[in-house]
Amino acid sequence: MTDPDELFALAPVDAPFDDAPFDDGDGPADAEDPTERGELDDAEADDTAPTGRPGDPADVVRAIEAIVLVATDPVPPDLLAQLLELPVATVEQLCQRLADAYDEAGHGFQLVRVAGGYRYQSHPDLAPYVERFVLEGQSARLSAAALETLAIVAYKQPISRAQVAAIRGVDPDAVLRTLQSRGYVDQVGRDPGPGQAVLWGTTPQFLERLGLDSVAGLPPIAEFVPSADVVEALEAGLRVQPVSIEDLDPAEERPDAPDASDAPGGDRAGGQAGSPSEGGPSSDGA
Repeated sequence: MTDPDELFALAPVDAPFDDAPFDDGDGPADAEDPTERGELDDAEADDTAPTGRPGDPADVVRAIEAIVLVATDPVPPDLLAQLLELPVATVEQLCQRLADAYDEAGHGFQLVRVAGGYRYQSHPDLAPYVERFVLEGQSARLSAAALETLAIVAYKQPISRAQVAAIRGVDPDAVLRTLQSRGYVDQVGRDPGPGQAVLWGTTPQFLERLGLDSVAGLPPIAEFVPSADVVEALEAGLRVQPVSIEDLDPAEERPDAPDASDAPGGDRAGGQAGSPSEGGPSSDGA
């Protein structure tokens, strides 16, 4: 089990949990007495009032776990810092220590940072079991055209529909609508040029599905681009070599054509070849 006290002890010392206790009479004379503020020892605490930031260091770690657990989207560290009234650096280090503690303990889940925030997700080693649970009875997958369009938008964003069409060679309007309905792409602005075309980009849900913190985490596009010699070989195979008419051999134009001398009546004169024979049908008739 993870000890929250040990995790908090590894956090920066600037965490505001060092409120000085009240003096018992032996300290400085300007120490404030709780009785002078009208506080009573037997006053009952209001259960309906917010308690503010956690007063126990262990409660800070438990609060982070509770907030991230109930959140549907990744929780940004600045939001956690605001809720816990802690510096952002302290929250980030606590989350990192907490994530390392989960890995060391061998849990089936992780605390990871994706899409600019923290969330819980299953461990990658258990992906086959999770896929059986999540994909059971489901067959909705993106088509090859949708994957190509999504890759173009991810690497070229912000990009207009006409620019996507120029790269793919087809109109991507229907595919973009499908990706938008899935929540992977969305309109992010307009081109300041003529026409003010709509610009498309990826969404935080796209980053969340890929487990990335930002689009900078995408693999370099150079790894998927073939080298110059491969491109040259592909282009050479698609080129059509022009052939001059003078280079053609007339005898080879129709190699399967029968010779006139071998045809029935071929030794006859041109005028007699088409005349009927004695008492029989014509030579080219059926």
